[in-house]
Amino acid sequence: MEQSTTGAQAASELSQRTTILSSLLAAFPPVRTVAVIPAYNESSTIGSVIDGTSRYVDEVVVVDDGSSDDTAAIAREHGAHVVTHVFNTGVGGAVRTGYQYAIRHDYDFVVQVDADGQHDPEKIPTLLDHAEDADMVIGSRYLNESIDDYPLIRRLGITFFTTVVRKLGGIDITDVTSGFRVYRVSALQDILHRSDNHWAVEQTLDAAQRGQRIEEVSIAMPIRDEGESQFSLDTLVLYPLRMTDTVFRVLLFR
Repeated sequence: MEQSTTGAQAASELSQRTTILSSLLAAFPPVRTVAVIPAYNESSTIGSVIDGTSRYVDEVVVVDDGSSDDTAAIAREHGAHVVTHVFNTGVGGAVRTGYQYAIRHDYDFVVQVDADGQHDPEKIPTLLDHAEDADMVIGSRYLNESIDDYPLIRRLGITFFTTVVRKLGGIDITDVTSGFRVYRVSALQDILHRSDNHWAVEQTLDAAQRGQRIEEVSIAMPIRDEGESQFSLDTLVLYPLRMTDTVFRVLLFR
């Protein structure tokens, strides 16, 4: 009889502890993080990017932006959830789709990573650590790095972008065009961008105008051996004009 009573008491205590634990979990749910990877014809790198990124997040979402190669199939093979665009919308359109996914699925943080392997996944924990006290964390290529050894056109482009954002936006950001970022999803909902070409600039300035907390973290990023640099002579003329237009639209209409 005594053993039966002791067993009943133990079962009752276990039930009470389980109830308390369930209440605590409900009151303090675990933080959930999703990685968004916009991809266009990146079949050669997408698998390794997913493998590296998935170690630090709860889910990896690849937005296949109208690729004509095996990007989507390889992404699925490596365990990513794939959202497919029928046609190419540009990086801005792809990341917007990824952000909307994060919002719909109630994630707490979203990490944006490029599909070309330029962003080191091992830096994700550092970005997330800074996000505990920020709404947006930008991985900056230039924060603690001299640009003296860069080609002249690239130096001019970096200097121009930094100056425009500082003077017109009132924020001291060294790498406003960086695509390696972490957002707090509750803050991201207020700054979903409209521009497909200059989404990073628009979101950063919009966040600053709204008083959101923005931090930068120094990262290393190798320059691609293939492909055309955005700081060509052509873009040195056209890109600044378009970006300045984006800056003014944010300042005037927010």
